[in-house]
Amino acid sequence: MNSNSLSSSQRSEKLQVKGKLIVVEGIDGSGKSTQIRLLGKWLKSKLLPVFMTEWNSSEMVKEITSKGKKKGRLTPTTFSLLHATDFADRYERNIFPLMRAGYIVLADRYIYTAYARDIVRGCSPKWVCKVYDFAIKPDVVFYFRVPVDVAVERILVGRPKLKYYEAGMDLNLSNDQYDSYRIFQSRIIEQYESMVKSDGFIVIDGASGIEKQQQAVRNTIMKLLPGSS
Repeated sequence: MNSNSLSSSQRSEKLQVKGKLIVVEGIDGSGKSTQIRLLGKWLKSKLLPVFMTEWNSSEMVKEITSKGKKKGRLTPTTFSLLHATDFADRYERNIFPLMRAGYIVLADRYIYTAYARDIVRGCSPKWVCKVYDFAIKPDVVFYFRVPVDVAVERILVGRPKLKYYEAGMDLNLSNDQYDSYRIFQSRIIEQYESMVKSDGFIVIDGASGIEKQQQAVRNTIMKLLPGSS
């Protein structure tokens, strides 16, 4: 999935923003959420205006998505459109307005999550790309690369049961919930890996120490901060 080229409207929007958009991507258990929270605290300690946003967190859409998941009636297309609606709501209400105001927006997952998950669920890559073509390209995308077994082990610690869609049970990959989860996450990794070069991801070793990962993230971000040039 190559979303590297901006449309004319996106280029116009990019000229209007004063802030920065920093994104973390990776499978569940890759450590991305921990790293972006640490980055947020560090940036705030420098008295910089920071806003954090998470995937699938729009209050307007969350209840509808939750009900659909509980009933197990979401088709791949419906699932995709619900997440796109969630993203569009957060983008219009928070992400883009705050970037225009000069904020550093930290996104725990962005459009690349949709590309990876929706395509694995069978949606057309061109269609998914078109759905999100209004979204501005981030200044930096960190991809936390981690072996699937390491990520699965982290997720399953203290968790007695995986959720139906989380485990990819809707795809009939396996009758065993945990096997299905591993297969599902492995396929998502394949999609992420296909985007590394085309979308300019900065790869972070998600299996390395937390401090080492955070230092690598900060070294990149320091180049974007005011007065760094």
